[in-house]
Amino acid sequence: MLLPAFGLLLALSTIRQQPPVQTDFEGYARFVTTGEFLISHLAASIGGAALAILGVCSMFVLLAGGRFRRAALIGTIITVIAQVYLASAFGSAAFVQPGIGRAYLRGETAAAQALNADTAYGPAFMATAGVSVLLWLIGTVFLTVALVRTSPRLRVAGILYAVSAPLFIWSGQVDLIPLQQTLAGLLLTLAAVIIAARLPSGLQLKLFYGWLSSGFGRRSWSTRRAGSGRSSR
Repeated sequence: MLLPAFGLLLALSTIRQQPPVQTDFEGYARFVTTGEFLISHLAASIGGAALAILGVCSMFVLLAGGRFRRAALIGTIITVIAQVYLASAFGSAAFVQPGIGRAYLRGETAAAQALNADTAYGPAFMATAGVSVLLWLIGTVFLTVALVRTSPRLRVAGILYAVSAPLFIWSGQVDLIPLQQTLAGLLLTLAAVIIAARLPSGLQLKLFYGWLSSGFGRRSWSTRRAGSGRSSR
């Protein structure tokens, strides 16, 4: 249930939206100096990234015994890389933005705005966040392919999972209805719950361990030794 917990944290962390930094810097400064902002980033964003990594690795274990383990492996690797870099971006926000907000509220308005544009929303941060989000979406595509082709019971959940991730990201940029990003997070949670409930467990674990032993274990080692012995003769 690690992926459902990840989706739920995403939903809870977006109930209260950050004021737009371009048009309401004072509201932004007050928001980022609250304990809620810090806890949300540490627990929901960074902790959520950790849950996402553990969740997709668990999903891979259950998909690795199937025919589409290569897509599952690629999706897992890309998602893990994406979440690591996203966690670094969230860490930057958690510790840099409160200091900028406090400086602004002390009256250092011009310096705070300049520092915010250079660091919290600077080119390095935006590039890191942008590439991380793109990788997350690519990883989601590979995982979805593995899910929907593994079992018909996973098709609807896999499609929901594929839709919910880009919808969550897009909802943070375009404001159409109240709590739209929270709703997208709940959709991801629903998809993850269905996936967790319908993923085959016991049989797939046996297949996974069999795959490991055949690919990396004694059987593989014995085969290589036998081959080298024949060639030496």
